Amino acid sequence: MLIITTATQRPPDQPNVLLIILDDFRPVINYGYGDGNAITVNIDRLVQQGFFFQNAFAQQALCAPSRNSMLTGRRPDTVRLYDFYSYWRQTSGNYTTLPQYFKQHGYRTHSVGKVFHPGASSNFTDDFPLSWSEPAFHPLTDEYSNAAVCIDPADGRLKRNLLCPVRLETQPLHTLPDIESTEEAKRFLSTVGRQPYFLAVGYRKPHIPFRIPAKYLGLHPVAKFATLDLDYPPYGLPTVAWSSYLDVRNRDDFRQLNVSFPFGPVPDDFKLRIRQHYYAAVTFVDELIGELLQEVDLSRTIVALTSDHGWALGEHGEWAKYSNYDAAVRIPLVIRAPGMQTPHQQKIDNVVELLDLYSTLVDLAGLPPVPRCDEQRPHKATTCTEGKSLVPLMQRNSTGDDGDEWIAYSQYPRPGTYPSLFPNSDEPKLRHIKIMGYSMRTDRFRYTAWIKFNPDYFKRDWSTIYGEELYDHWIDPQENMNLIDRAPLATVKDALRAKLQEKFP
Repeated sequence: MLIITTATQRPPDQPNVLLIILDDFRPVINYGYGDGNAITVNIDRLVQQGFFFQNAFAQQALCAPSRNSMLTGRRPDTVRLYDFYSYWRQTSGNYTTLPQYFKQHGYRTHSVGKVFHPGASSNFTDDFPLSWSEPAFHPLTDEYSNAAVCIDPADGRLKRNLLCPVRLETQPLHTLPDIESTEEAKRFLSTVGRQPYFLAVGYRKPHIPFRIPAKYLGLHPVAKFATLDLDYPPYGLPTVAWSSYLDVRNRDDFRQLNVSFPFGPVPDDFKLRIRQHYYAAVTFVDELIGELLQEVDLSRTIVALTSDHGWALGEHGEWAKYSNYDAAVRIPLVIRAPGMQTPHQQKIDNVVELLDLYSTLVDLAGLPPVPRCDEQRPHKATTCTEGKSLVPLMQRNSTGDDGDEWIAYSQYPRPGTYPSLFPNSDEPKLRHIKIMGYSMRTDRFRYTAWIKFNPDYFKRDWSTIYGEELYDHWIDPQENMNLIDRAPLATVKDALRAKLQEKFP
């Protein structure tokens, strides 16, 4: 009798994979990444034991597009998702996902928390049963994430606040989503046998609102954030590049500030409290990650920690993602692999992309390599990636394969050239998109071009450019000075524009 199966059985010594994804998490990490304000004891330990990529970048600073890009190994233009409202298997192609590839090779795959963005962009199932061996786990308290459960310090009423320190005993079900996710991940780990597993754990913090146990604020007094960086729009900023942080403006406590639209500014004392709560949220998640890692057999488990994108903490006067700036697209990427530990952490400075993680984890696990997609027709093949494996960078501190370019590309859509409430210029729906900002980051420069875009046919029009940006990280690492009109850099601008247009013709 012939038995056909879609999964290839792997030997029992195949390494496990634990993928930890935080939400809106810029590299607020003490060790290695050098953020002295961060208290990240457990992530620090992971950095010390593995490899960390100092210049890793997401492909779009919005949850669903970034996660679908990472988990399919393809760019947002290939997946054709820039918002939350389409499922790639129905609108773009039947692409094999990262967990699906592991599942096809004999792994038990499980999703905990926010891995795919829940909803239409993952078929309301988190792509089960194709990506996962069992239905994805979502915390019961997820439904209260944006509810009026914050006790307002001014009047004691329940509000939908941005700043939302809580006591667990006052919260629905007396817990929080990330605590529930940690318990589920620990439960899963207690059930694994010799079959290798791919476990993805998606934490919701430090995404807003900052609904976290109040005790973590005590570890981050406001005074330590008293030094404000340059927090104003960059010189020469084209208005199309601006994020007006509408999700923050929607919160009850922020509304009371009467911050003008779209450019602010936010009162200084509230800026400091936002930063305080963000760092406290990171420490809260770090403690949960420590609990989780205690249950992991690190001698046979690959651990990767990353984020879907960053979040601006006042850079350029912005308090959000929704842009192509480093603050919005730069992410932490930490990988610890059995057999590749070194006495000291290994810092890798090459510019890499979040979609590189697909091929990297496949190679580290010893699975058949995933082919690179055809550059001109990336949507044609079911199983391929537009990223590249980072394993060569992790081996003997190599600079990578010959011919590889170390450039990160990102993009962000807009409905018009000026920030707007309707349509929402931070999160425009596909039908409202009229402009696409394509951006490239080299080791020295960031160049961005905001060009005409047709959402009906997904067509770019380079003949109409609504704005350009050029930042030199050697002299301006915070991207505060747009040099696009500087005559001595005209040759650099033209070369970068040509390269970007070649990538996105």
